Amino acid sequence: MRLLRPRYLIWLAAPLLLLWVLRSVSLPDAWAVLAGLGLAQILILLLANALVLLTLSGRWWLILRAQGYSVSYFTLAGYRLAAFGVSYFTPGPHFGGEPFQVHLVQRRHQVPRPTAIAAVTLDKSFELLSNFAFLTGGIACILWWQVFPDLVGREMIVFPLLLLALPVGFMLAVWSGRHPVSGLLQFSAKLFPRRDWPNDIPVLSRIQDVSEAIRESEDQATHFFRGSPVALALVLLFSLVSWLTILGEYWLMLHVLGLNLTPVQAISILTAARLAILLPLPGGLGALEASQALTLGLLGINPAAGISLSLLIRIRDVALGGLGLWWGGLKSQLP
Repeated sequence: MRLLRPRYLIWLAAPLLLLWVLRSVSLPDAWAVLAGLGLAQILILLLANALVLLTLSGRWWLILRAQGYSVSYFTLAGYRLAAFGVSYFTPGPHFGGEPFQVHLVQRRHQVPRPTAIAAVTLDKSFELLSNFAFLTGGIACILWWQVFPDLVGREMIVFPLLLLALPVGFMLAVWSGRHPVSGLLQFSAKLFPRRDWPNDIPVLSRIQDVSEAIRESEDQATHFFRGSPVALALVLLFSLVSWLTILGEYWLMLHVLGLNLTPVQAISILTAARLAILLPLPGGLGALEASQALTLGLLGINPAAGISLSLLIRIRDVALGGLGLWWGGLKSQLP
């Protein structure tokens, strides 16, 4: 009966979506598109992806510098790649690697835990802010130009707006000096009297310790917002630059695959891809492939091209995730 629980049922979505995709497209056609890529095109894609990876580390580097800790930019890029490996192979919308980032800078660069937590939390908050802002703009673009009139209704704009409210609300709360996360932890602990816990498990004391560490990190985040306006502006600029490089890399992939789409169409397909990876599946398995095949099919393009695009993205991400896990494991073992 345990297999019927909702948390297990979501795993059935991946094979079902993959099966639907495989039955709907011609795999030989999809592979033929990828096989036609030349060495020069592959090298250009690798360089573009390396640029994306480097720009994604800029926020974290700036935040740590503003906190008084100077860590090599390229070192942080390697740590972020390691965190990506953990997140990519973990069920969920690209979460899971953040504690590993905290661990690496704390152990290898003597950054205090509250400071490391604050830096990673702020970096992730700005990342979510930019991601959800893009989703909001992407869906607004789809609605305005009626790219998929039979598939996307006006109510779809509510979903990214709700997601966007999460990082915005967190940042505003921290900026005002409040403690949203630690306060929630302390409130949760009060809901369960100490007598409800086994005597041999110090659950409440552990929650209290974690809450105090997070509260101190929230205080440091407040200090960053109020005391580092230049660094804050640069962090926002890096977020914009990161998304421009992501858009550029995606357009480049479309171009090398022979998909000459309009900017609106390209943004619409990328929006579908970003929505797909929000599903609680490792790397959006199945959902990504279905989103690309479906959206290209709706644009009147052979859905096999969507599978080619998905395979290109999948090969890239699996390779980077595997490299990140290897690199993170190596750095964890070295003194």
